[in-house]
Amino acid sequence: QVQLVESGGGLVQAGGSLRLSCAASGRTFSNYVMGWFRQAPGKEREFVAAISWSGDNTRYAGAVKGRFTISRDNSKRTTYLQMNSLKPEDTAVYYCAVTPDRNGVSLMPGMYDYWGQGTQVTVSS
Repeated sequence: QVQLVESGGGLVQAGGSLRLSCAASGRTFSNYVMGWFRQAPGKEREFVAAISWSGDNTRYAGAVKGRFTISRDNSKRTTYLQMNSLKPEDTAVYYCAVTPDRNGVSLMPGMYDYWGQGTQVTVSS
């Protein structure tokens, strides 16, 4: 089994920054894509960003492109999401997830096999 633990969420004013972390433990795939998704109250879970095993391939949702940066440290089995210029509409529970690297850097939640418990991000106006 794979365990994913997110951290770094909190309350921040609009225009501020947060850095989320997601640490993987347990038996993971040999090489895996790590992704970030978010879910706001009353809305479906949506893709935010994802990164390949090598880090060479990243994808972002249009709403966060240019403001958020995904990265990873495979030696620590951790992925990071640096969020800058935060907006109230970024308020959501943020989840990390993993999928085998052979699946590619997918935007689809259904392609991800393991999920963390989520961390709340609240952006006040």
